[in-house]
Amino acid sequence: MHDRILERIKAYDTIIIQRHVRPDPDAYGSQVGLSEIIKASFPDKQVWVVGDEDPSLTFLAEMDTVSDYVFEEALVIICDAANQPRISDQRYKIAKEIIKIDHHPEVDRYGDIQWVVPTASSTSEMIYELYASHPELELTTRGAMLLYAGIVGDTGRFLFPSTSEKTFHYAGELIKYPFDRTVLYEKLYASRQDVARLQGYILQNFTLHETGVCAIRLTKDILTTYRVTSLETSQLVGTIANIEGVKAWLFFVEEEEQIRVRVRSKGPVINGLAGKYNGGGHVFASGATVYSWDEAARLERDLQEICRHFEAN
Repeated sequence: MHDRILERIKAYDTIIIQRHVRPDPDAYGSQVGLSEIIKASFPDKQVWVVGDEDPSLTFLAEMDTVSDYVFEEALVIICDAANQPRISDQRYKIAKEIIKIDHHPEVDRYGDIQWVVPTASSTSEMIYELYASHPELELTTRGAMLLYAGIVGDTGRFLFPSTSEKTFHYAGELIKYPFDRTVLYEKLYASRQDVARLQGYILQNFTLHETGVCAIRLTKDILTTYRVTSLETSQLVGTIANIEGVKAWLFFVEEEEQIRVRVRSKGPVINGLAGKYNGGGHVFASGATVYSWDEAARLERDLQEICRHFEAN
């Protein structure tokens, strides 16, 4: 697969790299880390990165503005996007050829080439593996920083079960490059005072059921009161993770026309549940969307049933 992907990269003068909407460090890291590898290895190629931006992560990279006609003759590589509706910038559909590189469980086969490894800790880990498999490829210090940021973000600083011996090995190779890890960590995990105050609200208002399901509802009014955006709430998903007795937890965030749900677990498998509610993701970390608080309550009851069954086994 590495050889097939490199062969297609060599075949195109124009390459556009994309990823999922609402980017996290792994989305940025894999997307822009790959662009750094291609640009350093093949300086005559035009390489673009496109998609929506998260203001808290623009220190990692800023996106390019690309005209429609550029897509028509381009190879598009889509990183870290399991299904097509979540791809940021739907113009990939007019590209000449599409490659999918992803580490989520496969629910949507798209593209001319699919490289999907659900056991990988992150798509950034996969991009490093692609680089390491071909001595002719070059990796810049900035590229190493981006890939490391992606691995750190998707492993929860190497705490999540997806972290493997390979993950640590690749991280060890990446930190040989002279970027400042301390500064990187500070920027990745910095939060505004308003976000910190909302964290206090969460710790005072969560609901913990006897099944081990913990939930917090952040309405539009609460977000307005604390002056925090829906996007910024992603920084707080782990707030209730270490509370004693929690087996799985739900973060409900009300937006204008929907309620975004972040689902996390310490053991019960939850990506099937997320799929039932307009979402999907990993076995222990998924996202969903509901359209009323009644539907949110049904999702919460369904998660409780999953935890009861898990407890019984």
